Amino acid sequence: MTIPRVRPATIEDAHAIARVHMQAWRAAVWVAESDGVIGFAGTGGGDHAERPRPLELGAIYVLAEYHGTGAGQAPLDAAIGDEPAFLFVARGNPRAIRFYERNGFVFDGASESYPLVRTPITLLRMVR
Repeated sequence: MTIPRVRPATIEDAHAIARVHMQAWRAAVWVAESDGVIGFAGTGGGDHAERPRPLELGAIYVLAEYHGTGAGQAPLDAAIGDEPAFLFVARGNPRAIRFYERNGFVFDGASESYPLVRTPITLLRMVR
């Protein structure tokens, strides 16, 4: 597999982006609902060179007004259950870090850094 290059998306990419998005959510996304979708969690095998566990929690997002209601816990439980898994969390995101720690994740010392919309971001890996 070759390392992908990254470029700004154009309007001509819209169809391809939609196709990838649809395939990805069909494969691995769970949603939390309360009068509509309020959050989601997605998993996968991880696309990192070093995978400390076979399963990666690739994304979990919940609307801010539902923080603390279980809207994050439910899709996390559905997506990975009690399985060994890993994830990356943004440095300086204490709410997310506490959530993951309550779910048995610990930092293992690995990190990744890259620019996100021209702002450097550091992601710290957690495993369980």
